Amino acid sequence: MSETETPALTGMAAVDALLQPFNRGDAPGLVIAISRDGQTLCRRGFGLASLEHSVANTPHTRMRIGSTSKQFCCLAVLLLAEQGLLSIDDPVHLHLPELPRLGTGPTLRQLMNHTSGWRCNISLSFIAHGHAIQPKGSALPLLARQSELSFEPGSQMMYSNGGYQLLSKVVERVSGQGYEPFLAERIFAPLGMTDTESLPSDFDIRQGMATLYATQPGGGWRRGMFPSEEMAGEGGMISTVDDMLRWTAHLRSADKQIGRPESWAQMLEPTLLSSGTVLGYGLGLMRHQYRGVEVIHHAGGVIGGTAQMITVPAHGLDIVLMSNGAPLSPAALAFKIIDALLADVLTGPVEERALASAYPALLGARYHDAATGLLVGFAEVAGKLGLSLLGMPAIPLRGSPQRLWLECHDIALSPIAIDTTGWAADAAPAAITLAEGGQLRHMVRLPEEAPSAVAIAEIAEQCCGDYRAPDIEARARMTLEDGRLMLRIQGLRGSEELEVQPLSSELLGCLSTDALIKASGAGGALNLERCAGRVTGFRMDVFRIRHLHFVRDEISA
Repeated sequence: MSETETPALTGMAAVDALLQPFNRGDAPGLVIAISRDGQTLCRRGFGLASLEHSVANTPHTRMRIGSTSKQFCCLAVLLLAEQGLLSIDDPVHLHLPELPRLGTGPTLRQLMNHTSGWRCNISLSFIAHGHAIQPKGSALPLLARQSELSFEPGSQMMYSNGGYQLLSKVVERVSGQGYEPFLAERIFAPLGMTDTESLPSDFDIRQGMATLYATQPGGGWRRGMFPSEEMAGEGGMISTVDDMLRWTAHLRSADKQIGRPESWAQMLEPTLLSSGTVLGYGLGLMRHQYRGVEVIHHAGGVIGGTAQMITVPAHGLDIVLMSNGAPLSPAALAFKIIDALLADVLTGPVEERALASAYPALLGARYHDAATGLLVGFAEVAGKLGLSLLGMPAIPLRGSPQRLWLECHDIALSPIAIDTTGWAADAAPAAITLAEGGQLRHMVRLPEEAPSAVAIAEIAEQCCGDYRAPDIEARARMTLEDGRLMLRIQGLRGSEELEVQPLSSELLGCLSTDALIKASGAGGALNLERCAGRVTGFRMDVFRIRHLHFVRDEISA
């Protein structure tokens, strides 16, 4: 190292540098706690818990932890299994008989490891109702209306909050008590998690709880309100970093105060798809290798908040992060903290993503599989080659000379791999073969050119009209307005508006016009259905739902 070079920070000095950007008094922030071998290394609050009243976040601040709640829901089901009141391999309709019998009949285990194929009620609600608040009691009827699964149970992994809403109902039916008091009595109280509870609605107020904030597209903040009054196992918990450190310590400990060791072991078992592909997601927990050490974790996100709980068992390192609107990825930050604190034992590179400069012809290319409706695209993300699924923001791909891939823990979906053997450096291939959860998708490249006004008018003539979507009790109308195709969906308690872009004669892309949703880049694809050449409907595919059916109303001759 030369005399002018600054030595790289390590240990807690590096952690302090990572956290310094959040040390401000004019924005929401985060709370963090780090423990190693039972000794607290860091326990701090940053930013404001309340912008309105200039109240700072502290280590005692309570926050929503979103999907980090899922592991608690799984433990609740396992506790009932220990009593002999259910088996986690029971078909879900055994305990919720009002549900339709779809596919081979998803099991409770498949709901817990996201291989059930049952659609996500939150995504369904956004499609039908936009951001309209859904009242308590509406989720189960919505899930029970589904006439199809996104895939055959056990064949794929697709993150589904709907599965955990169903598991919460199973806990209530089997235990004979509400989901919230069950968790309080059977899990939180025995572990001394006195500041933790499952809170169904953001309208509920609790002492010491941070306000959630979402950024406005044009600058500034708005309150983060999740549009449901019955959040439960999918993401309903509020907690503190102290309580979550108690949880992670118990998770690592061989001495279990609640639950049998075999139940905890089941939560950490990998999942095997029917293709033979092994997933690192178990029952509400992700487990995999990171730079030569095993990590166990689960992130969470709500509107205006994010969280991450991660532990490195072999080194007794526990990290808990909770944010009420700070602009960060808590998962990415947690791994940087691991890099800093375990620098002396970690192996392998910090970064292993493919460079966009190695695939210049691929940037902007989009590919479609007509058989499944899957749509992917390639884009540059901070110098890396990213893959976009169904219009979502691109995620940097891992790469080697013969393939590109994303792991289950990168996307909370089945792992994706693309064989790049024989690709030319100066041209994007006309077709690619993509493995999704071990199943091959043969994808054809879509035209690069934006559709002309004439092409849009031709598609509009074929597609404009009225549709109905029975699975979400909604009606929809596609119209051509000032050269733009628009799709408006009207549900029972709200509506959604999407701008539609023709991508081919049989495929339309769609993107919400809602400013907050649009800013996130969330989109989808509409695969047209025809009979004798006439468009009779379409299938909507979005990140967490496949093949949602819209049927065209009959047109008089």
